[in-house]
Amino acid sequence: MSNADAADATRTHRILVIGGGNAGLSVAGRLRRAGITDIAVIDPNETHYYKPLFSHVAGGTARASEARRPQRDVMPKGVEWIQDTVIKVDPKAHEVKLAAGGTVGYEQLVVCPGIQNRWDGIPGLADAIRTPAVASNYEFDLAIKASALLREVREGTVVFVQAQGPASCAGAAQKPMYQACAYWRAKGVLDDIRVVMLVPDPTIFGIPEIDAELERKIAEYGVELHTEAELVSVDGNLRTVTYGADREQITYDVLLVEPPQSAPSWIADSGLAQAASGFADVDVRTLRSPMHPDVWALGDAAATTNSKSGGALRKQVKVLVENLLAVLDGREPTARYDGYGVCPFTVSRSTAVFAEFDDARRMAPTLWRTSYRESRRNWFIDRWMFPQVYWHGILQGRA
Repeated sequence: MSNADAADATRTHRILVIGGGNAGLSVAGRLRRAGITDIAVIDPNETHYYKPLFSHVAGGTARASEARRPQRDVMPKGVEWIQDTVIKVDPKAHEVKLAAGGTVGYEQLVVCPGIQNRWDGIPGLADAIRTPAVASNYEFDLAIKASALLREVREGTVVFVQAQGPASCAGAAQKPMYQACAYWRAKGVLDDIRVVMLVPDPTIFGIPEIDAELERKIAEYGVELHTEAELVSVDGNLRTVTYGADREQITYDVLLVEPPQSAPSWIADSGLAQAASGFADVDVRTLRSPMHPDVWALGDAAATTNSKSGGALRKQVKVLVENLLAVLDGREPTARYDGYGVCPFTVSRSTAVFAEFDDARRMAPTLWRTSYRESRRNWFIDRWMFPQVYWHGILQGRA
């Protein structure tokens, strides 16, 4: 591990990775296992989070401690950690500028800093999230807060909100709702609670088979579903949300909200972004920048056409690494990412639905043909198997 040194402005790495999350460490680990020895990862964070568990933490089916580990403990062996924050990339000079004042050069750059939560993207939301009745499963501390709030509810109105626009596993906003409903039903209080779900889209998910499974659970729990219901504003003092084209209002006792999200602003400031979205511009199949052939991007910060999720990363990582190794060997990149994405929906406290699909919103099952059906097997894979594979395999480039 090394801390960024403002006086060291000349060091260059063969492979420089921006972002030490799922995408960055997966790429670095695979490249290291392929024999590349000069790899560095830039990431400022002391703690690494397995974010898919945040929904389980919020829903009360996982301990918070299971979702985090020290960053130093999960760095792939033989990969340098530059513990600093990127403020800009100069693709012409092949340099990355750091918050501490130094720069790092690169031969090949992999951009995967993740996505940022924009609590200021909805009027009133930034203030409301600091009030006692509002939480989220999109940040670690807020997921812990959500767990306590949902566990204590015995009556009143609980509103769950899914964000509009590009988001990391946007459907994850629903997961604590299903778990909470199952808990309230077991406690005999579900009939005393008005459960409301606001989604910005015409249906709960957008693929008929998945819609049918989720709508069945929504009916079973008596959830009041509002579609095409984009969040307009939140008033944390009055405990109201305003949503939809008609500016309807609901007064809540508890609000669990997914924030609007965007790519880090330095991507656009560096001239690496797709103009319309602000996400890193890439060929959606090869994951190589069309403007800068020595720049690559993947994960939530990339302007790919897939649904953003950790499951999508598995295929993206393999394609990017194969193509990057080809370029290092003087060959053209030929591996192609097929747009696969997956969102496991925990629809109770012991069952789940797997939505596997491509970027044309067609079903694309990889586990088994009926993985979209609610089952305990899906739950076991999502809750227990995936975290172990993540901590012990994926981050080291072994899965």
